[in-house]
Amino acid sequence: MSKSLFRASGVIAVMTLLSRILGFVREIMLAAAFGAGAGMDAFLVALMIPNFGRRMFAEGAFSQAFVPVFTETKTTQTHDDARDLVSVTMGTLGGVLSVITIIGCVGAPLLVWAFASGFHADPDKATLAAGLLRWTFPYLMFISLTSMAGGILNAYGNFAVPAFTPVILNVCLIASAFVDSGSVHALAWAVFVAGVLQFLFQFPSLLKLRLLPLPRWGWRDARVRRIVGLMLPVMLGSSIAQVSLLLNSNLSTHLGDGPVSWLYYANRLMEFPLGIFSIAIGTAILPTLAAQHATQSAEHFSATLDWGLRLMLVIGLPAAVGMILFAGPLVATVYGHGRFAAEDVAMTTYALWAYGVGFIGFSLIKVLTPGFYARQETKTPMRFAIIGLCIGMAASLVLFALALHYHIAAAHVGLAASTSLTAWVNAMLLLRRLRRDGIYRPGAGWGVFALRILLACAALALVVFYGVGHLADWMAADALTRGLRAMLVIVAGIVVYFAVLALCGMRPGQFRRGQVMS
Repeated sequence: MSKSLFRASGVIAVMTLLSRILGFVREIMLAAAFGAGAGMDAFLVALMIPNFGRRMFAEGAFSQAFVPVFTETKTTQTHDDARDLVSVTMGTLGGVLSVITIIGCVGAPLLVWAFASGFHADPDKATLAAGLLRWTFPYLMFISLTSMAGGILNAYGNFAVPAFTPVILNVCLIASAFVDSGSVHALAWAVFVAGVLQFLFQFPSLLKLRLLPLPRWGWRDARVRRIVGLMLPVMLGSSIAQVSLLLNSNLSTHLGDGPVSWLYYANRLMEFPLGIFSIAIGTAILPTLAAQHATQSAEHFSATLDWGLRLMLVIGLPAAVGMILFAGPLVATVYGHGRFAAEDVAMTTYALWAYGVGFIGFSLIKVLTPGFYARQETKTPMRFAIIGLCIGMAASLVLFALALHYHIAAAHVGLAASTSLTAWVNAMLLLRRLRRDGIYRPGAGWGVFALRILLACAALALVVFYGVGHLADWMAADALTRGLRAMLVIVAGIVVYFAVLALCGMRPGQFRRGQVMS
């Protein structure tokens, strides 16, 4: 269990790391070329809308519903049955998404109003966003089909190709700078091209598995109906989580030029470790959990969840500590160039603090939800998402109103903080239910394990705290000096962290063998 999962998580993490590094190059390019002004705000809204659908539908509802059903079919039936399931699912999914894409492109102005109502105080900005959206919206269709293909490959133990695929989007956006570095339209064109290329990139691997049949419409097929039945609660739950993002993004458009970009850039920094580690672990354990559920192996199911949680905390907790303490220098190093001014650095730093507080909450959700979806239980996470959303939305509205009333300059920070609150509420409810139902039974040695992690994080915090210095010094330095100094602090923190873990008796090999208890 643990050795194969460790390898799978490692493959996903390495490929995701490559994508995130290129993503940093992309963000540096965008920040330097466009800063945090009106044009960048318009593009980010145009990109956010298909990403909203991607997270709700492709990476949320569809993948979480399709993977367990496909894994069960693959495990208990013939290869021809699995191939036929791919055919009807891809045909039905493609047909539905084609209609949605047409509607989205035609209704682009309405979507911009829904996601960024504050733009309509500036008609040119709203028109620009709608024009860009007509190019970026088809990305939803292509990335949804790509997500399905990736789920199939993951079920067969091929994690490298799906994990590498996001690199293509970053390459296309970086290449757009050489097409027209002064226009955000080139960025929208790049998103469209990336969607097509990402889907096509999966084809050779599917052909090798003999799982690229001709798609056919199968709405009445019992298996498709079963997937749709599982999807609906997940989609509602995922959409509820995205409604929080929608509300915060919409509120931020009423704060003038800048807040949309500040929140976006801070969120991108937070998602760097989230994607590399937490999402990688959750992606790796879902097929394993689904197979263990299909074979009624409850003890191994619980052990897999326990392994995932421990590995996530070993990597995620120091990432959260470092993210909060090193936020200012990190933002200055990555984004503080060109048109990205000192005020933009400060405002993005404040947002990153707020997101950093919720990082472990976000990570827990990624590791815990497979424990429900692998058992094809989708309604419970939906209810918990609703509860988290209600609390988070209430916090957003209250903090937004207070910020406007007292004329607080960094009003966007309250929006980021409410998102973190939503994540923590959702994560705790998921964990409590898994424990209560006996699905997850913590293994032995959690007390010693937690003490080791806390001691190592304390040592890391001291290194980072004394290495940060004053933000003004970072801003005054040139790009090369910032980068070298940031790398030195990060490497020193990592070395100290793992050195303390080693002194406390924890070794990487324990995770490969699943022996991390004591």
